[in-house]
Amino acid sequence: MGKIKLNPYVVLAIAVTSISTSAILVKLSTAPSGVIAFYRLFFTVLLMLPIFILKYVSELKRITLVDWGLSSVAGIFLAFHFILWFESLNYTTVASSTVLVTLQPIFAFVGTYLFFNEKFSVKAISAGVIAIIGSVIISWGDLKVSGSAFFGDMLALAACALITFYLMFGQSVRKRVSMITYTFVVYIISSITLFFYVLFTGEGFLGYPSIDWVYFILLAIFPTLLGHSILNWVVKWLSTSTISIAILFEPVGATVLAYFILSEKVIWSQIIGGLIVIFGIGLYLYDGQKSPLKYVKFKGRI
Repeated sequence: MGKIKLNPYVVLAIAVTSISTSAILVKLSTAPSGVIAFYRLFFTVLLMLPIFILKYVSELKRITLVDWGLSSVAGIFLAFHFILWFESLNYTTVASSTVLVTLQPIFAFVGTYLFFNEKFSVKAISAGVIAIIGSVIISWGDLKVSGSAFFGDMLALAACALITFYLMFGQSVRKRVSMITYTFVVYIISSITLFFYVLFTGEGFLGYPSIDWVYFILLAIFPTLLGHSILNWVVKWLSTSTISIAILFEPVGATVLAYFILSEKVIWSQIIGGLIVIFGIGLYLYDGQKSPLKYVKFKGRI
């Protein structure tokens, strides 16, 4: 079989588009946040299990103790990212929640500079600021600094920090471990974490409407397998900060879906902010394309 050429920026676009469906599916479900998060990752593990057993299980014995530790921490961060973000959607709008949860450059710029000594050009920093400004404009009409909306906003912001740390830990491990193996391990650890969380809170694993189970499976397929799992592949080729900037497109896609599916009102500030976000993302990624990396090739395992 010949080698397949993939442009990591195109793959990143597919992942971000898939992730944009997450908030809508969570909003549609009637289950508690911890239960939604658990089944999202549990069903993802089940879907990945056949290919992992057939092609990748032998890699487990080659994972170092350090990588097991980093993967475990990443899995715990991912679990609580989902819990906090899903809970935030009970208190604030899709637009506000997704805007705040995707403001990762605020954390990623600092984190990658401190831990990975990554340098940024003036254009890259400017593009990041533009995209962040666009994200803030999207939520300007419904971002409230009081009551339950403020509580939901703080939950989303905390979830944003956790997903950035998750990506940063993964950036290190993914340079040594295949995407399938790393993702499978992290999702199992997240599932175990969420299992005990649901037990501790007493939310219950059963008794939900049939349609909720459909949403659980859709969450496993689209935003998880086609979203976060692909990010675990992309993070080997692109930096955490680049991925974080691209993920700023999620509020745009989520806002559009919320308008058509949930009948949430779209105001002019969200439209203008969305256009600014897209411009900022394009400017940042254009600056990143000056790198020699254009395509990556793989044969067999990824």
